[in-house]
Amino acid sequence: MRDLSGHTPMMQQYLGLKADHPETLLFYRMGDFYELFFADAEKVTRLLDITLTQRGQSNGEPVVMAGVPFHSLETYLSRLIKLGESVAICEQVGDVATSKGPVERKVVRVVTPGTLTDSALLSDKTEAYVLAIHQSDRHGCGLAWLSVTQGLVHLAECETAELPNWIARVAPSEIIYSAEVSPAFEQQLKNFCSNLGLPAQVRPAFQFDAALGGRKLLEHLQAASLNAWNAQDVLQAHAAAAALLAYAEHTQGRALTHVHGVYVARNDALIDLPLTTRRNLELTQTLRGEDSPTLFSLLDTCMTGMGSRQLKNWLLSPERDRSQAMHRLAAIEALQDNRTQSYKVLRDALKGSGDVQRISARVSLRQVRPRELVSLGQALQKALRIQPLIPIASEARAVERSAKVKEELAQRAGDTQQSALPPSLLPPTLLVHIAQDMGVPPECGALLERALLPEPAVLVRDGGVIGHGYDADLDELRAIQNNCDGFLLELEARERERTGIANLRVQFNKVHGFYIEVTQGQIDKVPADYTRRQTLKNAERFITPELKTFEDKALSAQERALAREKFLFEQLLDTLQQFVPALTRLAQAVATLDALCALAERSLTLGWCAPEFVKTPCIEISQGRHPVVEARLAETHGVVAGGAAKTFIANDTMLGHKQRMQVITGPNMGGKSTYMRQVAIIVLLASMGSHVPATACRLGPIDAIHTRIGAADDLANAQSTFMLEMTEAAQILHAATPHSLVLMDEIGRGTSTFDGLALASGIATHLHDKTQAFTLFATHYFELTEFPANHRAAVNVHVSAAESGASIVFLHEIQPGPASRSYGIQVARLAGMPSAVLSHARHALASLEAGADASKVQVDLFAPPPLQDDVGPSPLQAKLAEIDPDKLSPRDALDALYQLKKLL
Repeated sequence: MRDLSGHTPMMQQYLGLKADHPETLLFYRMGDFYELFFADAEKVTRLLDITLTQRGQSNGEPVVMAGVPFHSLETYLSRLIKLGESVAICEQVGDVATSKGPVERKVVRVVTPGTLTDSALLSDKTEAYVLAIHQSDRHGCGLAWLSVTQGLVHLAECETAELPNWIARVAPSEIIYSAEVSPAFEQQLKNFCSNLGLPAQVRPAFQFDAALGGRKLLEHLQAASLNAWNAQDVLQAHAAAAALLAYAEHTQGRALTHVHGVYVARNDALIDLPLTTRRNLELTQTLRGEDSPTLFSLLDTCMTGMGSRQLKNWLLSPERDRSQAMHRLAAIEALQDNRTQSYKVLRDALKGSGDVQRISARVSLRQVRPRELVSLGQALQKALRIQPLIPIASEARAVERSAKVKEELAQRAGDTQQSALPPSLLPPTLLVHIAQDMGVPPECGALLERALLPEPAVLVRDGGVIGHGYDADLDELRAIQNNCDGFLLELEARERERTGIANLRVQFNKVHGFYIEVTQGQIDKVPADYTRRQTLKNAERFITPELKTFEDKALSAQERALAREKFLFEQLLDTLQQFVPALTRLAQAVATLDALCALAERSLTLGWCAPEFVKTPCIEISQGRHPVVEARLAETHGVVAGGAAKTFIANDTMLGHKQRMQVITGPNMGGKSTYMRQVAIIVLLASMGSHVPATACRLGPIDAIHTRIGAADDLANAQSTFMLEMTEAAQILHAATPHSLVLMDEIGRGTSTFDGLALASGIATHLHDKTQAFTLFATHYFELTEFPANHRAAVNVHVSAAESGASIVFLHEIQPGPASRSYGIQVARLAGMPSAVLSHARHALASLEAGADASKVQVDLFAPPPLQDDVGPSPLQAKLAEIDPDKLSPRDALDALYQLKKLL
C-alpha cells in the first residue's frame, strides 16, 4: 500500500479516493469548484483546453491542478463523455463547520459513456448502452447489456466470430470485459473498439461469475426461476450479467432497483442486419456519418424522445416472427381510421410530454431533479387525457379484417399455408396493452402536484422546491423569511405605543442582529424588560425576550428551511419508489403509442401501403420507391397528391420460387444502387411493422439482409478496396440462407478484369445454386448477362437510358433483359471530363468493340487518337473549308450559316 504520510491531510484524502478510481478522472469538490490534481489535471487540460496551475507543495512536490466551476459541471462532463472518458464525482458530504481537518468527501457516482442517466448528457433519440462481454472456454461469448435509464437486462450468447455483428446490433456506448480474456481476443476486441471509437473497460475477472449473475437476475425479477423469461440456459450470459450489474451499481452508487425485466436475444429471433447493411442502407447515419438524410430521420416525426428511441429500436431490431409486425400494422390502420384519424389527436396530446422513461429511472436512482418531477407530473396528467382517445375498437376491427382478407387470398391461391392466424388466436391487441399501461395510480400525480412548486429551483440545494401548504414547519420558516420586515414594523408600532417613545426604531445589522434603538433623551421611558445590547454616543440599543425569540428564528430560518426542503424531497423520493414499476410501464406505453402515431402519419403523408405477409418465400413489390431519395426529390421538385415525388420513377420487383436472382445491368447513375437499396428498405420496413413506399407488397419469411455495396479502403487494418470487398462477400456467402435478401453491387471491380469477372461469376453461381438467397446482383461485366441462360432462377434486368445527341437521359426504369451498353463515356462527359480525354476514350472504345487483339489493344489504348485528316474531313469540316469569309456578301454569309447549322 502506498505511503501517504508525507502528503498534506487534504492530499492524503484525495489520493486515497483516487486509488479507488485509478483509470477514471476524479472531480474533487472544493467549495465552488471541482478540482483535478497531478496526472488527471494534465490530461483534462489537454482534453478541455483549460488552465493548468500549481499551488503549494505536498510530499515535497508542487501540486499540479486544474478546476472547473461546480455550476458548469454538465458542460464539461458532456465534452469528456463524448471523448470516451469516465468521471468520478467526489462531493463534500461532511459538515464544514464541525469538521476537524479536511471535510469528509466521497465519490457519489461515476459518469461513464455507457451508464448515463442525465438528460443533459444524453441525446433524446439515443439510448446509452453498456455491454459486458464474457469469453467462455468453448470459443463463444456471453453478452449482457442494458441502458441504466431502462429497466431491462438483455442477454445473448454467440460464437466469437459473430461478436462484431452483435456489437453492431447492440450499438453500445461502452464495453466492459474480463481481465482474464485471452491476449488474442483482447487485441481483436481493442482493435474493433478503436475503429468504432468505442471505449472499453477492463473489469476484475471474479465479477464474471455465472452463479452470481443468476442470483442477481432472480433478485431483480423477484422470482425463483428464470424459466418464465426463457433465460435459464444462457449461463455464459449470466456471467456477463453479473459484471454488468456490478458495474452499473458501481457507477450509480446504489442498487438498480428499477431493473425488473430480462430479455434473451437469440440468433434465430431477429432479422440479421450486419454492420455493413446498416451502413449501406443508411438506416441511422449517412455514408458520411451524418444523422440526416437517413431512413430513421425520415421516419422520426415522434412527439417525444421516448417515441424516437422506440422507433429506432424497431428499425434496427426487426423480428423474424411476424406477430409483432402484424399487431403494429393493425394499430396503424386503427390510428388512420378515416372517421376519427386518431393519430392526429393523439400526436397533439403527446406533444410536450416529459421523458417518463428517464425520469422514472432517475427517481429509482434518487438522482432526479425537481423540475424533472414537475415534468413527470404533467406527463401523468397527459396520460389520463390520452387514455380514452386510444382507438381500441378500430384496432380490433382491423385485426379481424386483416385475418379474413389473408384467409380469402390464401384460399384463392390454393395455398392453405399462407393463411394468417384467426383473430381468436392472436394475442391481445397492441393498443389494448397501451391503454391498460396508461393507467398510473392517480395518487402519484396528486402527490407530485401537491409536493412541488409549479416552477421549482433547478437544484434542491437552492431551495424553493417544495410546494406551499405541503408542510406546516416549512411554511412557518418561509413565513419568517418572507414576513420579517412586516413583523419588525408591527413590533415597532406596538413598542412605540406601549412605551410612548415616538422615535423608537426596530432595526437589524449583521454584527449585532436585531435591536430596538432609543435616543439618549428617551432612556427614562425604557421598560424594565428591555436588555441593553449596545451603547452609542447618542442612543442605546436594546433587545427584548420577544425580539430575541424572533431573532433566533429569523437568523436560522433560511438555513433550517433549506434543510427541511432537502428532508422533504428525500421523503418524496421514498414515497415515489412504489410507483416506479407503474411509471416504467407508462413510459413504454407512451413510447409505443408515439412511434405508432409517427408511422401512421408517415404512411398517409408519403403515400405508403400496408404490406402483406405470407409463408411462401417471395418478395413481390409493386411500384416500389426509395423513401429517402423520393423525399429529397420532393423537396426540390415538389410533390403530387399522395406524396409521391414527381421525378421519382417507381419500379416493380418480383422474386419468388421461380425467380430468385436478378442480374442488373445498365449505366452508372442509372439507378441500379437506388433500386437495390429500395427493395431492401421496403423489406425492412415491412418486417418492423411499418407501411412501405409501394402500391402493394407481399413478403415471405426473411431472416437476414446482406449488402455488399460501394468501395472503400480500410487503412486502419491494412485492407485494400479489393480485400475488403472479398472479405464482406465471403461473410455473406457463409451467412446467407434461402430466406435471406442479398444485395451485390459491382462485385469484383477492385481487381483485373478477368479476375473480377471470374470471381463475380463464381459468387453469383454460389448464391444461385448453393445459397439460393433472394439476390439482386448489379454488374458492369456484360459477360454475366449470359448467366441466366444456364441458371433457371436468374433473370436479366436493366435500368434504361436514352441518348439525346451527345447527351444521355437516365430513365431509372427497371426493364427486362440485359442493357445494350454502359454509356460510360457519356457519363464521363456529364462529369465534366476534358474533351481530349473523351475523344481518346471513344477511339479506344471503338478499337475494343472492333475486337482488336488484346496485346495490340493495350498499346492502342495509350496511343493518341488519330488526326481527323487520317480518316478524312467530316461534311461540316468540308463545308467550312469551302467558305472564304472575305468574299461573302451579308446575304451569302447568312445562307452559309444556315447550311452549317443544318450539317451540325
